[in-house]
Amino acid sequence: MPTFLLTNDDGYFSEGLKALREELSTLGRVITVAPDRNLSGVGHSLTFSMPLRMRRIERDFWTVIGGTPADCIHLGYYVILEGQKPDLVCSGINEGPNLGEDITYSGTVSGAMEGRILGIPSIAFSAFGGEVKNFKEIAKIAKVVVQEVLEKGMPEDTYLNVNIPDLPIDQIKGFLLTRQGKRAYKEKVLKLLDPAKKPLYWITATEFGWHLEEGTDYWAVYHGYVSITPLQLDLTNYKAIETLKNRLKFSSGVER
Repeated sequence: MPTFLLTNDDGYFSEGLKALREELSTLGRVITVAPDRNLSGVGHSLTFSMPLRMRRIERDFWTVIGGTPADCIHLGYYVILEGQKPDLVCSGINEGPNLGEDITYSGTVSGAMEGRILGIPSIAFSAFGGEVKNFKEIAKIAKVVVQEVLEKGMPEDTYLNVNIPDLPIDQIKGFLLTRQGKRAYKEKVLKLLDPAKKPLYWITATEFGWHLEEGTDYWAVYHGYVSITPLQLDLTNYKAIETLKNRLKFSSGVER
């Protein structure tokens, strides 16, 4: 029976987390460690500047007070599982998509990334749509992906970013392996005043969107497919190495 380590970035109270936890529990043991609040956009951060506390919600379910998704995976692995690797780390289901460059901000994707850093196969799940209401059906589709990974495995240094359309199962067209797309947002910073007339700043997007390029994560979900994007820990731009070798003429020594 497999063991899963589950987290998210929407908080331990999230309906997406609950639905995924219920589906995974039909396959094996689910250790759930999730933040105590919504941390959308927190990215891949670990808390070094302050201690963390865990509060038990119920059997095999904890919340980390003040912790990030990466913190939750760390504590789940080192404290709850005492360094025994689970079969799979799952993160989600996020209450919105994680497509294109948004994966760099995503706490959901970062939960899976932290699992992969610890040497554990990992998957991030997100829902594509407006007001997400079909979490139970989305979780059933996520379960299909989980079963495939458990059976077939995945390459080293790889974790998966899975985006699932918020559609009834019979309207899902299938599964596609995709590449990361590009977003087309318009953003701005709002300047506000607090009651004491001191300035506050709020980073916000005025328009949301992604470029509709065939083969990308956004193209897949837009057309009703489940998007599965393999990500890697190695961020090196290998193509640029040769270009920079020819462009940047560094000598073997450092001039003083």
